[in-house]
Amino acid sequence: MPNPVVHFEVLGKDAQALQSFYGQVFDWELNSVMPTYAMVSTGVEGGIPGGVGATPDGSDGHVIFYVAVDDLAAALEQVEAAGGRTVQPPMDVPEGPSIALFADPEGHVIGLVKAI
Repeated sequence: MPNPVVHFEVLGKDAQALQSFYGQVFDWELNSVMPTYAMVSTGVEGGIPGGVGATPDGSDGHVIFYVAVDDLAAALEQVEAAGGRTVQPPMDVPEGPSIALFADPEGHVIGLVKAI
């Protein structure tokens, strides 16, 4: 099965400033789902939804895209066999999907989300 990109995140230290910036620059609709995180609707059919918010630990920001896979653990095994490393093992997001994070051989962090 092909594995599509299904979600993106832009995270940083100041959720409010980032949300204001991306909403203004790209005319995205941002809907708060937590005090420091908003879901993004790009307003275009076929556009990839995302989120903009604060990093949970106040660390420097980053951008992540998420790829849908059938089996998170199996995908992480493939990542490690190809020279990547697991950053976040599979976890259930409260009221959300199951996700995991990995780093590619150059250290870029990519997300995995269990396909529904």
